[in-house]
Amino acid sequence: MYIKRNISWGIILRYAWKNLIFFTFYTAIIFSLYHFLNLKFIDIPFQPLSVIGIAVAFYIGFKNSQSYDRFWEGRKIWGGIVNYSRTWANQVLSLVDDNHETKKILIHRHIAWINALRIQLRQPTSFSIKENSSVERLFHKHGERNPACDATKTFVSDQEYNDLLQRKNAATHLVKNQGLHIKELLKAGKITEFDKQLLHSVLEELYNLQGKCERIKNTPFPRQYAYFSTVFTWIFVLLLPFGLLSVFENELSDMSQHLRPWFIFLMIPLSVLISWIFTTMEKVGSNSEDPFEGRINDVPMTALCRTIEIDLRDMLDEKDLPEKVKPKDNILY
Repeated sequence: MYIKRNISWGIILRYAWKNLIFFTFYTAIIFSLYHFLNLKFIDIPFQPLSVIGIAVAFYIGFKNSQSYDRFWEGRKIWGGIVNYSRTWANQVLSLVDDNHETKKILIHRHIAWINALRIQLRQPTSFSIKENSSVERLFHKHGERNPACDATKTFVSDQEYNDLLQRKNAATHLVKNQGLHIKELLKAGKITEFDKQLLHSVLEELYNLQGKCERIKNTPFPRQYAYFSTVFTWIFVLLLPFGLLSVFENELSDMSQHLRPWFIFLMIPLSVLISWIFTTMEKVGSNSEDPFEGRINDVPMTALCRTIEIDLRDMLDEKDLPEKVKPKDNILY
Protein backbone atom coordinates (compact mmCIF):
# COMPACT_ATOMS: atom_id res chain seq x y z
CA MET A 1 0.00 0.00 0.00
CA TYR A 2 1.46 3.34 -1.05
CA ILE A 3 1.44 5.63 2.00
CA LYS A 4 2.80 8.94 0.68
CA ARG A 5 0.18 11.57 -0.12
CA ASN A 6 1.59 12.27 -3.57
CA ILE A 7 2.87 9.46 -5.78
CA SER A 8 6.49 10.08 -6.73
CA TRP A 9 7.38 10.52 -10.38
CA GLY A 10 9.86 7.69 -10.02
CA ILE A 11 6.97 5.28 -9.36
CA ILE A 12 4.86 6.84 -12.13
CA LEU A 13 7.66 6.49 -14.68
CA ARG A 14 8.25 2.86 -13.71
CA TYR A 15 4.74 2.13 -14.96
CA ALA A 16 4.54 4.66 -17.80
CA TRP A 17 7.92 4.96 -19.50
CA LYS A 18 7.32 2.33 -22.17
CA ASN A 19 3.93 3.75 -23.10
CA LEU A 20 5.26 7.30 -23.18
CA ILE A 21 8.05 6.32 -25.57
CA PHE A 22 5.64 4.35 -27.76
CA PHE A 23 3.03 7.16 -27.90
CA THR A 24 5.68 9.75 -28.75
CA PHE A 25 7.11 7.79 -31.69
CA TYR A 26 3.70 6.61 -32.88
CA THR A 27 2.23 10.13 -32.89
CA ALA A 28 5.36 11.62 -34.46
CA ILE A 29 5.19 9.11 -37.34
CA ILE A 30 1.51 9.88 -38.03
CA PHE A 31 2.20 13.61 -37.76
CA SER A 32 5.11 13.34 -40.23
CA LEU A 33 3.08 11.34 -42.74
CA TYR A 34 0.36 13.97 -42.69
CA HIS A 35 2.33 17.22 -42.67
CA PHE A 36 5.63 16.38 -44.36
CA LEU A 37 4.64 13.63 -46.82
CA ASN A 38 1.27 15.31 -47.46
CA LEU A 39 -0.80 12.15 -46.90
CA LYS A 40 -3.96 14.09 -46.13
CA PHE A 41 -6.27 11.11 -46.49
CA ILE A 42 -5.15 9.52 -43.19
CA ASP A 43 -7.04 11.97 -40.96
CA ILE A 44 -10.43 10.99 -39.52
CA PRO A 45 -13.25 13.19 -38.14
CA PHE A 46 -12.85 13.90 -34.45
CA GLN A 47 -16.58 13.68 -33.63
CA PRO A 48 -16.91 9.87 -33.77
CA LEU A 49 -13.60 9.59 -31.94
CA SER A 50 -14.95 11.73 -29.12
CA VAL A 51 -17.94 9.39 -28.81
CA ILE A 52 -15.55 6.44 -28.49
CA GLY A 53 -13.58 8.33 -25.84
CA ILE A 54 -16.71 9.00 -23.78
CA ALA A 55 -17.75 5.33 -23.98
CA VAL A 56 -14.26 4.19 -22.98
CA ALA A 57 -14.23 6.61 -20.03
CA PHE A 58 -17.53 5.18 -18.74
CA TYR A 59 -16.25 1.64 -19.18
CA ILE A 60 -13.00 2.38 -17.34
CA GLY A 61 -14.92 4.16 -14.58
CA PHE A 62 -17.07 1.08 -14.00
CA LYS A 63 -14.03 -1.20 -13.95
CA ASN A 64 -12.15 1.03 -11.51
CA SER A 65 -15.15 1.22 -9.19
CA GLN A 66 -15.52 -2.55 -9.05
CA SER A 67 -11.77 -3.06 -8.66
CA TYR A 68 -11.69 -0.68 -5.71
CA ASP A 69 -14.57 -2.63 -4.13
CA ARG A 70 -12.42 -5.76 -4.26
CA PHE A 71 -9.52 -3.96 -2.59
CA TRP A 72 -11.72 -2.43 0.10
CA GLU A 73 -13.40 -5.74 0.84
CA GLY A 74 -9.96 -7.32 1.24
CA ARG A 75 -8.91 -4.57 3.63
CA LYS A 76 -12.08 -4.99 5.69
CA ILE A 77 -11.49 -8.74 5.89
CA TRP A 78 -8.00 -8.18 7.26
CA GLY A 79 -9.42 -5.65 9.69
CA GLY A 80 -11.63 -8.48 10.94
CA ILE A 81 -8.59 -10.74 11.21
CA VAL A 82 -6.87 -8.13 13.39
CA ASN A 83 -9.91 -7.86 15.66
CA TYR A 84 -10.52 -11.60 16.02
CA SER A 85 -6.81 -12.21 16.61
CA ARG A 86 -6.97 -10.00 19.68
CA THR A 87 -10.20 -11.70 20.73
CA TRP A 88 -8.56 -15.13 20.41
CA ALA A 89 -5.59 -14.11 22.55
CA ASN A 90 -7.84 -12.54 25.17
CA GLN A 91 -10.02 -15.67 25.39
CA VAL A 92 -7.01 -17.98 25.61
CA LEU A 93 -5.52 -15.93 28.43
CA SER A 94 -8.83 -15.58 30.25
CA LEU A 95 -10.43 -18.99 29.79
CA VAL A 96 -7.65 -21.57 29.60
CA ASP A 97 -6.79 -22.76 33.11
CA ASP A 98 -3.34 -24.13 32.33
CA ASN A 99 0.30 -23.10 32.48
CA HIS A 100 1.77 -20.22 30.51
CA GLU A 101 3.39 -22.55 27.97
CA THR A 102 0.03 -23.89 26.79
CA LYS A 103 -1.32 -20.39 26.31
CA LYS A 104 1.83 -19.45 24.44
CA ILE A 105 1.43 -22.42 22.06
CA LEU A 106 -2.17 -21.46 21.24
CA ILE A 107 -1.34 -17.81 20.64
CA HIS A 108 1.87 -18.46 18.70
CA ARG A 109 0.04 -20.99 16.51
CA HIS A 110 -2.42 -18.23 15.67
CA ILE A 111 0.45 -15.95 14.66
CA ALA A 112 1.66 -18.80 12.43
CA TRP A 113 -1.85 -18.95 10.93
CA ILE A 114 -1.93 -15.29 9.87
CA ASN A 115 1.51 -15.61 8.29
CA ALA A 116 0.58 -18.84 6.52
CA LEU A 117 -2.56 -17.16 5.19
CA ARG A 118 -0.52 -14.19 3.97
CA ILE A 119 1.92 -16.49 2.19
CA GLN A 120 -0.85 -18.43 0.48
CA LEU A 121 -2.65 -15.30 -0.67
CA ARG A 122 0.52 -13.88 -2.21
CA GLN A 123 1.21 -16.85 -4.45
CA PRO A 124 0.83 -15.84 -8.13
CA THR A 125 -2.02 -17.26 -10.20
CA SER A 126 -2.62 -17.72 -13.91
CA PHE A 127 -4.50 -14.40 -14.03
CA SER A 128 -2.03 -12.37 -11.94
CA ILE A 129 -1.11 -9.09 -13.57
CA LYS A 130 2.32 -8.95 -15.25
CA GLU A 131 4.18 -5.64 -15.22
CA ASN A 132 7.27 -4.50 -17.12
CA SER A 133 10.68 -5.50 -15.78
CA SER A 134 11.24 -2.12 -14.10
CA VAL A 135 8.14 -2.56 -11.94
CA GLU A 136 8.78 -6.25 -11.27
CA ARG A 137 12.27 -5.48 -9.95
CA LEU A 138 10.69 -3.21 -7.33
CA PHE A 139 8.84 -6.15 -5.76
CA HIS A 140 11.64 -8.70 -6.13
CA LYS A 141 14.04 -6.25 -4.46
CA HIS A 142 11.85 -5.96 -1.38
CA GLY A 143 11.27 -9.71 -1.20
CA GLU A 144 7.62 -9.38 -0.23
CA ARG A 145 5.89 -10.60 -3.35
CA ASN A 146 6.40 -14.27 -2.51
CA PRO A 147 7.50 -14.48 1.13
CA ALA A 148 9.26 -17.67 2.25
CA CYS A 149 7.21 -20.34 3.96
CA ASP A 150 9.68 -20.22 6.85
CA ALA A 151 7.65 -17.28 8.23
CA THR A 152 5.62 -19.82 10.22
CA LYS A 153 8.52 -21.90 11.51
CA THR A 154 9.34 -19.85 14.60
CA PHE A 155 5.78 -20.04 15.91
CA VAL A 156 5.09 -23.80 15.88
CA SER A 157 6.97 -26.92 16.91
CA ASP A 158 9.29 -28.64 14.43
CA GLN A 159 6.93 -31.60 14.22
CA GLU A 160 3.95 -29.40 13.40
CA TYR A 161 5.98 -27.38 10.90
CA ASN A 162 7.13 -30.51 9.05
CA ASP A 163 3.52 -31.66 8.89
CA LEU A 164 2.43 -28.30 7.45
CA LEU A 165 5.01 -28.59 4.66
CA GLN A 166 3.11 -31.62 3.37
CA ARG A 167 -0.26 -29.89 3.38
CA LYS A 168 -1.98 -28.19 0.47
CA ASN A 169 -3.52 -25.52 2.70
CA ALA A 170 -1.33 -24.87 5.73
CA ALA A 171 -3.57 -22.14 7.14
CA THR A 172 -6.56 -24.49 7.23
CA HIS A 173 -4.59 -27.12 9.15
CA LEU A 174 -3.33 -24.60 11.68
CA VAL A 175 -6.89 -23.70 12.65
CA LYS A 176 -7.74 -27.41 12.71
CA ASN A 177 -4.83 -27.97 15.10
CA GLN A 178 -6.19 -25.24 17.32
CA GLY A 179 -9.51 -27.06 17.49
CA LEU A 180 -7.83 -30.36 18.34
CA HIS A 181 -5.80 -28.64 21.05
CA ILE A 182 -8.98 -27.19 22.55
CA LYS A 183 -10.49 -30.69 22.56
CA GLU A 184 -7.52 -31.97 24.54
CA LEU A 185 -7.82 -29.09 27.00
CA LEU A 186 -11.49 -29.95 27.54
CA LYS A 187 -10.63 -33.59 28.22
CA ALA A 188 -7.96 -32.50 30.69
CA GLY A 189 -10.44 -30.25 32.50
CA LYS A 190 -8.50 -27.08 31.66
CA ILE A 191 -11.56 -25.45 30.08
CA THR A 192 -15.29 -25.91 30.44
CA GLU A 193 -17.76 -26.87 27.71
CA PHE A 194 -18.91 -23.26 27.58
CA ASP A 195 -15.31 -22.08 27.21
CA LYS A 196 -14.90 -24.55 24.37
CA GLN A 197 -17.93 -23.08 22.57
CA LEU A 198 -16.54 -19.56 22.91
CA LEU A 199 -13.13 -20.57 21.57
CA HIS A 200 -14.65 -22.56 18.71
CA SER A 201 -16.83 -19.61 17.72
CA VAL A 202 -13.65 -17.57 17.18
CA LEU A 203 -12.08 -20.39 15.13
CA GLU A 204 -15.25 -20.53 13.05
CA GLU A 205 -14.99 -16.82 12.32
CA LEU A 206 -11.30 -17.21 11.40
CA TYR A 207 -12.31 -19.86 8.86
CA ASN A 208 -14.96 -17.48 7.52
CA LEU A 209 -12.40 -14.69 7.13
CA GLN A 210 -9.93 -17.05 5.47
CA GLY A 211 -12.64 -18.24 3.08
CA LYS A 212 -13.51 -14.66 2.14
CA CYS A 213 -9.85 -13.96 1.32
CA GLU A 214 -9.65 -17.12 -0.77
CA ARG A 215 -12.85 -16.19 -2.59
CA ILE A 216 -11.31 -12.90 -3.74
CA LYS A 217 -7.95 -14.54 -4.47
CA ASN A 218 -9.35 -17.44 -6.50
CA THR A 219 -12.07 -15.53 -8.34
CA PRO A 220 -10.57 -13.34 -11.06
CA PHE A 221 -12.09 -10.01 -11.89
CA PRO A 222 -14.60 -10.82 -14.71
CA ARG A 223 -12.45 -10.98 -17.80
CA GLN A 224 -15.12 -9.45 -20.05
CA TYR A 225 -14.66 -6.22 -18.10
CA ALA A 226 -10.94 -6.43 -17.47
CA TYR A 227 -9.91 -7.50 -20.98
CA PHE A 228 -12.23 -5.37 -23.08
CA SER A 229 -11.44 -2.32 -20.97
CA THR A 230 -7.84 -2.69 -22.14
CA VAL A 231 -8.86 -3.39 -25.74
CA PHE A 232 -11.21 -0.40 -25.96
CA THR A 233 -8.67 1.92 -24.35
CA TRP A 234 -5.98 0.96 -26.85
CA ILE A 235 -8.37 1.28 -29.80
CA PHE A 236 -9.08 4.83 -28.67
CA VAL A 237 -5.47 5.89 -28.07
CA LEU A 238 -4.32 4.39 -31.38
CA LEU A 239 -7.02 6.28 -33.29
CA LEU A 240 -6.52 9.52 -31.34
CA PRO A 241 -3.61 10.98 -33.40
CA PHE A 242 -5.58 10.49 -36.63
CA GLY A 243 -8.50 12.45 -35.17
CA LEU A 244 -6.32 15.28 -33.89
CA LEU A 245 -4.84 15.88 -37.37
CA SER A 246 -8.00 17.51 -38.71
CA VAL A 247 -8.56 19.44 -35.48
CA PHE A 248 -5.15 21.10 -35.63
CA GLU A 249 -5.45 21.62 -39.40
CA ASN A 250 -8.70 23.56 -38.95
CA GLU A 251 -7.21 25.74 -36.24
CA LEU A 252 -4.30 26.76 -38.48
CA SER A 253 -6.52 28.78 -40.79
CA ASP A 254 -7.29 31.27 -38.00
CA MET A 255 -3.70 31.68 -36.88
CA SER A 256 -0.95 34.10 -37.89
CA GLN A 257 1.82 32.80 -40.11
CA HIS A 258 4.64 32.87 -37.54
CA LEU A 259 2.63 30.87 -34.98
CA ARG A 260 1.63 28.05 -37.30
CA PRO A 261 4.84 25.94 -37.13
CA TRP A 262 4.82 25.99 -33.33
CA PHE A 263 1.13 25.25 -33.07
CA ILE A 264 1.37 22.25 -35.41
CA PHE A 265 3.94 20.54 -33.21
CA LEU A 266 1.71 20.88 -30.16
CA MET A 267 -0.32 18.00 -31.53
CA ILE A 268 2.38 15.47 -30.53
CA PRO A 269 2.62 16.25 -26.78
CA LEU A 270 -1.14 16.76 -26.53
CA SER A 271 -1.85 13.38 -28.12
CA VAL A 272 0.75 11.72 -25.86
CA LEU A 273 -0.81 13.37 -22.79
CA ILE A 274 -4.36 12.24 -23.61
CA SER A 275 -3.16 8.71 -24.40
CA TRP A 276 -1.19 8.53 -21.14
CA ILE A 277 -4.21 9.69 -19.10
CA PHE A 278 -6.50 7.03 -20.58
CA THR A 279 -3.99 4.19 -20.27
CA THR A 280 -3.16 5.24 -16.70
CA MET A 281 -6.83 5.20 -15.72
CA GLU A 282 -7.12 1.73 -17.19
CA LYS A 283 -3.92 0.60 -15.43
CA VAL A 284 -5.18 1.84 -12.04
CA GLY A 285 -8.17 -0.47 -12.31
CA SER A 286 -6.03 -3.42 -13.40
CA ASN A 287 -3.68 -2.97 -10.44
CA SER A 288 -6.57 -2.97 -7.97
CA GLU A 289 -8.22 -6.18 -9.20
CA ASP A 290 -6.27 -8.54 -6.93
CA PRO A 291 -5.60 -6.94 -3.52
CA PHE A 292 -3.42 -9.74 -2.13
CA GLU A 293 -0.54 -9.83 -4.65
CA GLY A 294 1.87 -7.75 -2.56
CA ARG A 295 2.00 -4.89 -5.05
CA ILE A 296 2.06 -1.15 -4.55
CA ASN A 297 -1.72 -0.73 -4.19
CA ASP A 298 -2.51 -3.96 -2.33
CA VAL A 299 -3.55 -4.73 1.23
CA PRO A 300 -0.43 -4.40 3.46
CA MET A 301 -0.68 -7.91 4.90
CA THR A 302 2.95 -8.09 6.07
CA ALA A 303 2.51 -4.93 8.17
CA LEU A 304 -0.83 -6.17 9.52
CA CYS A 305 0.67 -9.55 10.44
CA ARG A 306 3.48 -7.81 12.30
CA THR A 307 0.97 -5.57 14.13
CA ILE A 308 -1.00 -8.64 15.22
CA GLU A 309 2.19 -10.41 16.30
CA ILE A 310 3.29 -7.45 18.42
CA ASP A 311 -0.12 -7.13 20.08
CA LEU A 312 -0.49 -10.84 20.87
CA ARG A 313 3.05 -11.34 22.15
CA ASP A 314 2.65 -8.21 24.27
CA MET A 315 -0.52 -9.75 25.74
CA LEU A 316 1.67 -12.75 26.66
CA ASP A 317 3.99 -10.31 28.48
CA GLU A 318 6.89 -11.15 26.18
CA LYS A 319 9.66 -8.58 26.22
CA ASP A 320 11.65 -9.12 23.04
CA LEU A 321 9.00 -7.77 20.66
CA PRO A 322 9.74 -7.15 16.95
CA GLU A 323 9.64 -3.70 15.41
CA LYS A 324 6.74 -2.59 13.28
CA VAL A 325 7.18 -3.07 9.56
CA LYS A 326 8.55 0.11 7.99
CA PRO A 327 7.55 1.28 4.51
CA LYS A 328 10.09 0.71 1.74
CA ASP A 329 10.20 3.40 -0.93
CA ASN A 330 6.95 4.70 0.63
CA ILE A 331 5.32 1.29 0.09
CA LEU A 332 3.92 -0.62 3.07
CA TYR A 333 3.82 -4.32 2.31
